[in-house]
Amino acid sequence: MQNPIYDTITSNHLNYHQKLNALCHEAEDTLDVLELPEHFQKFYERGALCDMNEGHAPYRPRYVMVDFDKFVKQGSAFLKIDPPKTLDDLLWALEVLYCYIPSITTKPVYLGNLDKIIDPFLEGLSDEEVLPKLERFLGYINRVIANAYSHANIGPEATRAGWLILKLEEKLQLDTPNLSLKYDADITPDDFAEAAILCSLKCGNPAICNHKAHKDTYSFDYGISSCYNILPLRGGAYTLSRIVLPRLAKMAKDIDDFMDNLLPDACQTLGEYMNARVRFLVEKSNFFQTDFLVQEGLIERERFVGMYGVAGLCDCVDYLLRDKGLKYGTDKEADDLADRIMTYIADFVAHFPAVYSEVSGGHFYLHAQAGLSTDVGVTSGVRITVGDEPANLLDHLRHSARFHRFFPTGCSDIFPFDNTAERNPAGLLDIVKGAFAIGDKYCAFYGADGDMVRITGYLVKRSEMEKYNQGEVVLQDNLINGSSNYKLNRLKDRKVRSV
Repeated sequence: MQNPIYDTITSNHLNYHQKLNALCHEAEDTLDVLELPEHFQKFYERGALCDMNEGHAPYRPRYVMVDFDKFVKQGSAFLKIDPPKTLDDLLWALEVLYCYIPSITTKPVYLGNLDKIIDPFLEGLSDEEVLPKLERFLGYINRVIANAYSHANIGPEATRAGWLILKLEEKLQLDTPNLSLKYDADITPDDFAEAAILCSLKCGNPAICNHKAHKDTYSFDYGISSCYNILPLRGGAYTLSRIVLPRLAKMAKDIDDFMDNLLPDACQTLGEYMNARVRFLVEKSNFFQTDFLVQEGLIERERFVGMYGVAGLCDCVDYLLRDKGLKYGTDKEADDLADRIMTYIADFVAHFPAVYSEVSGGHFYLHAQAGLSTDVGVTSGVRITVGDEPANLLDHLRHSARFHRFFPTGCSDIFPFDNTAERNPAGLLDIVKGAFAIGDKYCAFYGADGDMVRITGYLVKRSEMEKYNQGEVVLQDNLINGSSNYKLNRLKDRKVRSV
């Protein structure tokens, strides 16, 4: 008889920290403290509603977006850190703080707008002096945090620090940290954006975020965490739970039963379940009452929101229309049904009363959830299943824009390119400009023949996946999920694009 705790302790496939994280999760799941909605078990047992393995007794928010600018100005009494005065002071202070930022992964999922944080501390220093310091800093993140859900931002302005970070990313080929460029055609210079795109083709970083589409989501600045989660600075996400649409579709007699009965019931049940998680976290866990990040004003409870996730829209629609043989991303009737499903969910979420959600007007925010390593037949968010992508890249981007519009806390697409793109980054930037102008919110690129590959939104190295699959213990946490996801979703078969 298998015992998951014993299996974790005796695993020859996990390192010490990975075992510790797994054991903490097993301990949390021995508790039963949430008031579950009436129909939750019915949907949960069929996999139609999913708690994202967050644990049965939430004791920290899923994603925490520390206000690093405030930290730099005031330091931290709890950590006994004075406001940094030099670049060395700054990088050391950030390294210490990162160790104390909680998340669902136990590692910080947001590392800050790094170029904006670092740039003021470069005055009077040459590039030759700065680059070794930044290289050690990025190396610290890669070796100590060692989790590609940890995300940093640069842009939208071009900065000296931003240029240096791009130079080091290309040189070091790091899978951690994950990195995004906040891109705005009115602000971001073409040469900086082209350099970022060229860098992404060589090492997978940075992805490109539509800054215009996200800057007004909140009444203040946002950050990008984990895979591609758009969240308020000095706040974050309480929780991310999801509706797994294809599994819900398989419970339905037909489309009418799905739309009129199952979808409304599942939406209501997930909303009530998320409220139960948020209530326990806020009222019982004492996180917001005791953590130094709150006490020092680096985060505020009122700036947290629940992320209402959607996964597998493509597979859901294809299943509901299986008798007609119509497919999402190809046939108008299928896309119209997908739009109808998402319109219902978006309207529900916009009106469902979410507890402790001041930053979002008392409601949850929709998120295109990217998937778990165990998902079979569940395409990430509202993406088109690998193998069914439109032959024409522009048609693909137009389709994406139609469905990106529903998701204020994150929606993205991933595109591998052949080496023609490296010879023409200006052409790929023109494509990005056009895609963002029609509503695409986030695009990630990587070179089809390179070692780095994006899984759902995070990066792994193919060479490291091979080691993990051969039974070796590996440093980066994401290889545990990434290796399975890469195989289950046939990511090696993504359509390779040209420019």
